[in-house]
Amino acid sequence: QLFDLTGRTAVVTGASRGIGAALAKGLADAGADIVASARDAGSLADLEKQVTGAGREFHGLAVDLSEPHSVDAFISDVQSLGAEVDILVNNAGSIERAPAVEHTDEQWDRILGVDLTSQFRITRELGRDMVRRGRGRVIFTASLLSLQGGVNVVSYTAAKSGLLGLTRALANEWAP
Repeated sequence: QLFDLTGRTAVVTGASRGIGAALAKGLADAGADIVASARDAGSLADLEKQVTGAGREFHGLAVDLSEPHSVDAFISDVQSLGAEVDILVNNAGSIERAPAVEHTDEQWDRILGVDLTSQFRITRELGRDMVRRGRGRVIFTASLLSLQGGVNVVSYTAAKSGLLGLTRALANEWAP
């Protein structure tokens, strides 16, 4: 085993499938208890079986990252579990494909809200305790489009590019 996360708690957003599910499973296999989120908590059933099958605790929470009140409720729900968050994986994301000249303000606001603003808010609130304790890990899932741009994905590219800047800013501020 490369590393041991026994006794640690990891929060993974966007954990119902793909990268998020794989990361949550890998963290559980390394010993971490998992708090996973998805738009529909029912979509986390398979992950719950895998995590509990690895002998770890599992909490599945629903959150709509495009709705600020849902983000607030998610943060509150995580905090009410009483566990110290040791690892935060901001994986959830959304994309809207349209030429920039056709991309609406609503599409822009929704994607920036899901892919950047909500992730900052969750990190700020859950990271507050990490900073106080002097330890913790925050992981953001960005995209190669952050570096190379893209075609017909203007809001997604802007949001994921913003995550790179947010990652650097938090590392500079919180790492010491």
